[in-house]
Amino acid sequence: KMLFYLTTLNLVRFLREDAPIVAENETDKDKRAAFESWGHGEFLCRNYVLNGMDNSLYNVYSRMTTAKLLWESLEKKYKTEGAVLKKFIVGKFLDYKIVDSKFVMSQVQEMQLILHDLHAECMEMSESFRSTLDVERLDTQNLEIVVALRLRKNSVTSESYNNMGRGNSSID
Repeated sequence: KMLFYLTTLNLVRFLREDAPIVAENETDKDKRAAFESWGHGEFLCRNYVLNGMDNSLYNVYSRMTTAKLLWESLEKKYKTEGAVLKKFIVGKFLDYKIVDSKFVMSQVQEMQLILHDLHAECMEMSESFRSTLDVERLDTQNLEIVVALRLRKNSVTSESYNNMGRGNSSID
């Protein structure tokens, strides 16, 4: 948001470029005016960025002397944190398992939150991948649940349960 705001104010160049160098004894009025104009624009840019921060961050970053240094410091910190966050979210996604001890709907909501986090970090997955993944996870878990329920319902012996894997089941 801040980058867009600074672009609309035509101040983005102060985040990317170095200040022009003018000698102390420079007599050319145009060079002097350009230098002073740069100083004014840089001051505005730096303070717009600082003004957009929380007060606790303002106190930390107000020590930066130029808008460029301030912006580079912020980019370094938050791009690194972003990479760590993405790695954490992907890890949560890969480690997620559906369990019998929780309600199915609460587990679906947990998965939706993880998928929302992935989307928020601009890490998109195709809809077909997500639906196939959900079906695969549910199929594996549901098969085990169905077998367990049938065992309880019909009081099947462990011998007939073992035969189910071989296609000799009498359970319908």
